[in-house]
Amino acid sequence: MIDQVADQVTNEKFTVFIVDDDAAVLKALSRLLRAMGYDIQSYTSPREFLTRHDATVPGCAVLDVSMPGLDGLELQQAMTAGGAPRPVIFVTGKGDIPTSVRAMKAGAVDFLTKPVSDSDLLGAIARAKEQDTTSRQMQAELASIQAKIATLTPREREVFAHVVAGRLNKQIAADLGTVEKTVKVHRGRVMEKLGVRTLADLVRLAERAGISR
Repeated sequence: MIDQVADQVTNEKFTVFIVDDDAAVLKALSRLLRAMGYDIQSYTSPREFLTRHDATVPGCAVLDVSMPGLDGLELQQAMTAGGAPRPVIFVTGKGDIPTSVRAMKAGAVDFLTKPVSDSDLLGAIARAKEQDTTSRQMQAELASIQAKIATLTPREREVFAHVVAGRLNKQIAADLGTVEKTVKVHRGRVMEKLGVRTLADLVRLAERAGISR
């Protein structure tokens, strides 16, 4: 199931969102990236981008640093604050070292100076795609795990928590006021519903779901 989720994420179309108030730059970048097979969504206004941006679409954002009203760094912060973070590549008309440092600390994939080299931009987008795919795979896998955990009954959840905490069936039975045979039945159902065969797999699944031992 997890592998199927990963394959689905990997095969989704990748979109490059370009935000630049310079129409000529916007047109040139769009033409280049379309020629390379990318889907493109371009915006001359950061506000328009925020209004129309769909965070569920796999992709990265290529943002001009200096724009009226909302600059590139502020736009990146607005996306993150709005729960829509995605890989960001900054482009700027001037090589401002303090700004580039801020951008990279904020998690930017790259900080490129105009006129942007085609190879540099394409390389940065390739890295952004890899980063975005990895992030979405992790999110999809976590959602799949949580959906499986949601199928557990309240008693199965209790047994699950005790098992991943390292307690033996006899100890769990004593804690829950039941018999060891019943704990074994619940434990088997937990393993079946969560799609795991070994205790080690169960513990790893719990850790990925944020359930600590």
